[in-house]
Amino acid sequence: METKFTAKDILEKDFKTGMRGYNQDEVDHFLDEIIQDYEIFSKKIEQLQNENKRLRMELEDMPRKQATPVPGTTNFDILRRLSHLENHVFGNKLHND
Repeated sequence: METKFTAKDILEKDFKTGMRGYNQDEVDHFLDEIIQDYEIFSKKIEQLQNENKRLRMELEDMPRKQATPVPGTTNFDILRRLSHLENHVFGNKLHND
């Protein structure tokens, strides 16, 4: 997505005047405000592009972490912990139903 105009294009645009043309000072003031917006938008886009690039690089640099069991943990330990967790969360409801 590319813009048609830059802030410089807007600044340098020259309008022809006619008998019943617009108030030139009013048009100039409005175009000045548009130029300021364009400059703000351009800076923001550049900032976001740089941030996006930085985050992509960080993501590429992150080591791929795989779920590995903690050393010394056995299936029995995991099942026991799960049982304790169930008792804590559900209490006696599990065994009374």
